Formats: sequence, structure tokens, C-alpha cells
Amino acid sequence: MKKMSNIYESAANTLGIFNSPCLTKVELRVACKGISDRDALSKPDPCVILKMQSHGQWFEVDRTEVIRTCINPVFSKLFTVDFYFEEVQRLRFEVHDISSNHNGLKEADFLGGMECTLGQIVSQRKLSKSLLKHGNTAGKSSITVIAEELSGNDDYVELSFSARKLDDKDFFSKSDPFLEIFRVNDDATQQLVHRTEVVMNNLNPAWKTFKVSVNSLCSGDQDRRLKCIVWDWDSNGKHDFIGEFSSTFKEMRGAMEGRQVQWECINPKYKAKKKNYKNSGIVILNLCKIHKMHSFLDYIMGGCQIQFTVAIDFTASNGDPRNSCSLHYIHPYQPNEYLKALVAVGEICQDYDSDKMFPAFGFGARIPPEYKVSHDFAINFNEDNPECAGIQGVVEAYQSCLPKLQLYGPTNIAPIIQKVAKSASEETNTKEASQYFILLILTDGVITDMADTREAIVHASHLPMSVIIVGVGNADFSDMQMLDGDDGILRSPKGEPVLRDIVQFVPFRNFKHADSALDIWRADRCWLDKAFLR
Repeated sequence: MKKMSNIYESAANTLGIFNSPCLTKVELRVACKGISDRDALSKPDPCVILKMQSHGQWFEVDRTEVIRTCINPVFSKLFTVDFYFEEVQRLRFEVHDISSNHNGLKEADFLGGMECTLGQIVSQRKLSKSLLKHGNTAGKSSITVIAEELSGNDDYVELSFSARKLDDKDFFSKSDPFLEIFRVNDDATQQLVHRTEVVMNNLNPAWKTFKVSVNSLCSGDQDRRLKCIVWDWDSNGKHDFIGEFSSTFKEMRGAMEGRQVQWECINPKYKAKKKNYKNSGIVILNLCKIHKMHSFLDYIMGGCQIQFTVAIDFTASNGDPRNSCSLHYIHPYQPNEYLKALVAVGEICQDYDSDKMFPAFGFGARIPPEYKVSHDFAINFNEDNPECAGIQGVVEAYQSCLPKLQLYGPTNIAPIIQKVAKSASEETNTKEASQYFILLILTDGVITDMADTREAIVHASHLPMSVIIVGVGNADFSDMQMLDGDDGILRSPKGEPVLRDIVQFVPFRNFKHADSALDIWRADRCWLDKAFLR
């Protein structure tokens, strides 16, 4: 049998591990023009839904807010997506008329859609196209998407505004105010950063606290001018101007540590015409809190340790290990696909694990001595200490246990996720909380406990934990894509969404040849950085 170092070399050569471009995060801003309702007597309540194509299917990624009674909406909600230069990422923007009675799509009217690639938007920076209705017929309506690459600053700021003594613009009731914040760009154009909710019938509104990235707010320039406008909302979409003021992020930072910053809300027309005019109200910033977003490197250099755990599929669908067609076949001269995937991911993760001791488990097999089916057994058969010394120790334990097992089933992975989640939960209860848990699951087929797995992942998303699932073999893994939040928001069977995207699924066959090895590299190093932005 070849030496262990040769196994590593063979795995690395097969996977073609080399430097590839890491992802870039891009913010997409959306606006529409000339959209019309099916009912010619009313204006639509538009909402834009962003979908991304994966394996020939469209999955919802995110959606904007609903803007009531508007034919030329400018949405404040941003879409943040990961851009890969080497991939064709197909996007679809759908505009729907969402009734005020509900926010669902079943009864919503489809107003038009537009398909493009993310590369087209990024290369042009501003892409405008006609909205196509059913039958690909183009009308007078259009959609514009503006792309902005996020700078190295991923920090975001939490802001809380209120106002007092705003002008009353309504005859039979008080104003219904909302606040818009615009960033003034270098070319003097204005970019909508945030639009608050409407506070009905109130001249002293307190708007909800909101969060926005520092990049979106001021492009990282604390002295960049910000224009803020207060409006009185009207149901016909023709909102009344109350007043405006200018500020900077530097000035807003004065509201940190319990202090307040105030501005006079000025209506220039009133100021020019009325001698005794003072203002149209006072706008107050009650909170400005900056949240620092640390990178993977920040965590590692700060003393955070990776706790790397391996789980291997020993179900019967892998084939008899004594047969050369089996995915578990131990070839005398080259590693099987399980070993290649294990070494490829493990060799990277072990660099950040100080003790180089890795718990390794198996699932889906009957184990000695009673040969009962287990879905979370230690492959070294030491339940009190399932750790193996480095990736070499995991490989040796795998090769040693294989002849002693009876491959069985089903393919249940919820138990092993719950086991690691329990350790991660215990870590959060310590004062230090300096460990992050990564679970590598190697499996040959679609899991059979999908409901329990979704429940386990939603629970784990609240913990310092992430999961890499590598699909080994030629099975149809299309159902596994739903576990990877890249195609939409994963929810538990009860409808609870994940707090953050903690799962990365990659079919091994997509990167076992050197010419398509970018996936595994990104699934390891660039993905690790993503996992730590929690």
C-alpha cells in the first residue's frame, strides 16, 4: 500500500487544489418605471423577487419591500449576492403586485420579469431592460439594476430616528411621516440608502431601528454628504414634502454612547417665503451603533480555534467494500473517493485546529458487537474518546473499521448534526466561547431524514457551527441543494427560517477533476471566511 503522504498527494492532484479567485460580494439596487396594474383604475403595490438558477431550476433568493400605490418604485431593500468571475450566474427579477391584504404570491398579479446574468450587471454596473410579461411580450415598463461591489469594509451601523413637531400636511388628520436617507455620490447623483416605515397620524413619530452597511451608507467615506427627506405619505402615491436636512456619517456618530444628534427639518420654499419660519420639525438620531464584522483571519489571529469533526456514510448503497465498484473499496495503490474528499477538506481545516485531534463518526451501519444500526458511532469504536490524531489518524481509523462493519441504512444525518450542535451549544455557555465547530459529512446519496435534518440545521444556525456536505458518487443530489442556503432560505418543517446560512453542499463529481476544482477550493477557504461572518 502506498505511504500516507502519497495518499495526500494523490488526493491533491485529483482535486487539483490551487489558488482560485475568491468570491466578491455585490449589492444590487432595483428600480422600475412605468409598471401598471391589471386594473387601469388603480396603481400597483409592487415588489421585486430575485431568483437564481441552480441545476435548471429557479430558487427565490430574496425580495424587496412592497411599495404601495406606485408605478415608478425605487426600492430601498438591497440584494447582496456572491459574485464568481468564473461562473455564469443566471438571475431572474420578477415584479409582482402584492395586495395590501396579504404578502403572498398566490393571489398576486405578475407584472413582468427580466432575466440576465450577474456578470452582465457587474460589467455594466447599471443594467436597464424591458419587463417581459407572460409570453415574453414586452410592454412599456422597465427595470433597472445597479451593481456596487462591497469594499473590504463589511461593518454595518444600527440607526434609530425619531422626530417631533413635524408640519401637519393633512386637513382631517395628522401627517403620516416617513424618512428617506440618500447617499450623495461623487458625480452628484443621489442613491437611496434606506426608507423607513410610515407612522400613521403622528407628528412626533419614532421610526423602527434599522441596520445598513457602512459601504451602502457612505461608501466608507465618513465625510460623504447624506441627504435626508421627511415625507407625509398619501394613499395615492403622491406624497407631500415636509422637509429635509443634510448630514454625514461622521456627524451621525455623535449619537453613540447614549447621546443624541438633532437636525432642523427645513422646507426651502417655506423658508424663502415666510419671515418667521424656523423649521418644519426636528429630526433626532437616538442611536448610532457600529457593528464590526470580523473576517476569518480576525477570528483565528484572535485565538479562536476550529473544532473539526468528520462523519462518514456507511450505508449499503455505497456497495460492498470488497467489490472494486464500491465507493468504499480500499484500492492498494490509490485512495477511494471518500478518502480523497476527506483529505482535501481536512488538510485545510486542520491548519486552524491547534491540537489536531479530530472526532470521527460513521452513520448508517451495523456495528459490533451487537450489530445494531447506528447513525453516530465513533469509527475508532471508542465512544468516550472518538478523536483521531490528525487527518492521518482519521484515514487509519476509517481503513481499520471498514472490515468490521455491516453497511446498512437508512441515510440519516440529523443525529450527527445534533451531536456536534450539542458540543457547540455547550461552548456558547462558556465565558470564552472561542471555538467554532465545522462538521464535514461525506455521503453517497440523498438523505432519508430530510425533515429532521432541516430542523437540526435551523437549530444549529444559532450556534458557532457550520456544515460541509460532500456528495460522493453519481447519485441525484438535486434534493440536497435545498439544504444549501445559496438557493433560498432554508426553513424547518414548522416554517422557522435559519438564522444564517451554515451549510455548504458540493457534489464530489463536480470537482474531482482538476479542470473544475475551483468549487472545492471555494468550498474550503473562501467558504470558511463566509462561515465566520456570523
